[in-house]
Amino acid sequence: MVSILSLWLPILLSAVFVFIISSVIHMFLNYHRSDYKALPKEEEVMASLRGFNIPPGDYVMPCPKDAKDMRSEEFLEKRKQGPVAIITVWPSGVPSMTGQLIQWFIYCLVVGIFAAYISGRALEPGAHYLEVFRFAGTTAFLGYALALLQNSIWFGKNWSATSKSVFDGLIYALLTAGTFGWLWP
Repeated sequence: MVSILSLWLPILLSAVFVFIISSVIHMFLNYHRSDYKALPKEEEVMASLRGFNIPPGDYVMPCPKDAKDMRSEEFLEKRKQGPVAIITVWPSGVPSMTGQLIQWFIYCLVVGIFAAYISGRALEPGAHYLEVFRFAGTTAFLGYALALLQNSIWFGKNWSATSKSVFDGLIYALLTAGTFGWLWP
């Protein structure tokens, strides 16, 4: 058994490596550009919604009051007429990604901590590189990628965008696995 504290360096470095490669993927590679489409008549839609002063948050429309309402004729008619949507409203103004980048780095650390925990419980000091790679990589893949599938299953997220994000998660998991294998005590 290997303690989490003795794995502080692979936890930290894997988070740094994932943070850097995720920045490269999203800033310089173009394969995520097609994840979202512009609404038809975007300016008109924005202008019409602007008057409602919708606070930042997640919304669904039409929104049923409860499970019984989902079967009501009124609700079913609203769905039939459409549009049906899940919308995330962000604060207006000049975007700042500082908070999101900090949260992402913390998330990368948390995935590394879980990879350290699982690997450290399963393996002894001096374990072979490929054994460490397998445990740390599988755990990291679960943290970075597998849970993304439910966004397409339940919330209608485009499968192409989800698949690309799962691919990114595989890259992050491989980086994490390699870092843990390299620095395993």
